[in-house]
Amino acid sequence: MNQSVNCTLGIDISKKKFDVALYLPSGKWKHKAFTNSSEGFQELSHWLRQLNIEQVHACMEATNIYGNALAEYLYDENHNVSVVNPARIKGFAQSEMLRTKNDKQDASLIARFCEALSPDLWKPEPISVRQLRALVRRLDMLIEMKQQEVNRLDVSDEIVQSDIRQHVKELEQRINKIRIDIEEHIDRDPDLKNKKELLLSIPGIGQKTMAIVLSYFASIRHFDSAKKLASFCGVAPREYQSGSSVNGRGAMSKIGSAHLRKSLFLPAMVALKYNPALKALKERLSEKGKPKMVIIGAAMRKLIHIIYGVLKSNLPFDENKAVKA
Repeated sequence: MNQSVNCTLGIDISKKKFDVALYLPSGKWKHKAFTNSSEGFQELSHWLRQLNIEQVHACMEATNIYGNALAEYLYDENHNVSVVNPARIKGFAQSEMLRTKNDKQDASLIARFCEALSPDLWKPEPISVRQLRALVRRLDMLIEMKQQEVNRLDVSDEIVQSDIRQHVKELEQRINKIRIDIEEHIDRDPDLKNKKELLLSIPGIGQKTMAIVLSYFASIRHFDSAKKLASFCGVAPREYQSGSSVNGRGAMSKIGSAHLRKSLFLPAMVALKYNPALKALKERLSEKGKPKMVIIGAAMRKLIHIIYGVLKSNLPFDENKAVKA
């Protein structure tokens, strides 16, 4: 009679394929590579069944969008899934003093990390949030494409400039269409619509930032504190001190989503002018002689704390409470 076995599965994923390292309770390893597609996911399930394994603790890095579909597939197949910050994997690799790096070795490393540290389990966002994130990413891509075409106008031959201008015009139309789609998508979902109104009550948060914030952490319950949310965004401070001889200037950790961090930069600049809580923060730090970029970094963290408080309490921004805090 076959007996199910609980095992650890490390996954190193890329655009076209993913490598897995399966650590068995006997201490043995199994390695295999699959295509990063629905067919590859089914082949993985078939491979596990051939090994009499019904459930695994799968672990992968949260590096890009290539692993989203696989993580959701494994979750739906009743496997335990962890999606961890790649900085944690990198730190674990440094602790092992590894010198070899390839896809197979990386999958084994992730499996050993999972086996040793038992990272928190991952749960997919609601479909409405995943769709919103797809729309937001598409909008960013179109905006980037438009800027690239605009930049080409200055250096392109006159014979192609008309075509470039026409393409820019088409991109502008598509950008406006996606913006409308994002607004309608949010308004169709009662939960997203409510959170939209909460976020827009914060001075410094506009329509674009609101949509990005909702696409990344509409489910604020995943974070136990505002500090953890700031770490997720990569705006938490990093101390640089050792003994009495090393005492460098602190800076952002930048361990997190670069896209999200970039999206919070301009809202923080606006909030420093119009948000009373951040204006007070700027005055305090300026009196201490802090540089401009340090003040902006502190403003980004403060803005994250305000966002967390508003979404967690389900109450709009309160100027008096924010200034006192």
